[in-house]
Amino acid sequence: MTFFRLDDFLAGWIGGASSVIVGHPLDTVKTRLQAGKGYKNTFHCIVTIYKKETVAGFFKGLSFPLASITLYNSMVFGFFSNSQRLISKLRYGDGRHPSGMLDLTVASMTTGLVSVGLGAPVDLVKIRLQMQTQPVLAENVTLAGNGSVPLRTMGLQAQPVYRGPLHCISSILQTEGIQGLYRGAGAMVLRDVPGYTLYFIPYILFCDWLKPNGNSSPHPCFICLAGGLAGSISWVTATPADVVKSRLQADVMHNRKYKGIVHCIIQSYKTEGIHVFFRGTTVNAVRGFPMSATMFLGYELSLRFFRSL
Repeated sequence: MTFFRLDDFLAGWIGGASSVIVGHPLDTVKTRLQAGKGYKNTFHCIVTIYKKETVAGFFKGLSFPLASITLYNSMVFGFFSNSQRLISKLRYGDGRHPSGMLDLTVASMTTGLVSVGLGAPVDLVKIRLQMQTQPVLAENVTLAGNGSVPLRTMGLQAQPVYRGPLHCISSILQTEGIQGLYRGAGAMVLRDVPGYTLYFIPYILFCDWLKPNGNSSPHPCFICLAGGLAGSISWVTATPADVVKSRLQADVMHNRKYKGIVHCIIQSYKTEGIHVFFRGTTVNAVRGFPMSATMFLGYELSLRFFRSL
């Protein structure tokens, strides 16, 4: 039996598409809370987005994640599953040998590290698109000849900086180079290496506990429960690193505030206190459950289908 299987990648793609559609509105709220200003709490952020941008505001940048994050999740789940089999093959001589805790930890951490190669540009473009708001900021724009009159009082609207994901990528490459697409990648490593460890391992443990007997496949309801709980655990614990990543990625070239990870942490702490690193925790916990439940359910059911052919 070969350890490499393509069906894990295909199943990950299907699960990823489902999870993006379910989780994108709350992902937009999370990004605005972490990298934006003027929001008192989660509810205030939701109401503000709806009032200023209507329902469409929650789905800003959806087309790009739908195309790219599905590919990203395909890579993550395919890499993790094949890594498990490779480790079992190397350690026990059989790719079907059950993975121990050490095996799962190594496979999860390696997956988190490798995922940044594709995930960092995807996240950066998504966040840049999500952070685009229509009203002109009064503190940044004044009428010529009368600096006391803010432009927003005239009801004028600003044009979005980016016309879409491809224009966003092109603009970043022109102004910041290829390294611009990987801004925040270091913070993403700090988020995803432990994050995926606390994503896959709890899911596997919960599924094992919820199985009626050790040899059967878990019921779809149990897959949703295990996946949802694992997603909430992973996202809540990853929130501080996620805040730093979001701020670095939303930090545009012409108005850059942060020199790097350490500078971002120090400046954020100085200006907003320790609580800033837990901004979006509630949203992460809430969105993490349905997103991950959908992700794992789509993955497991697709995998069963492919392997039954």
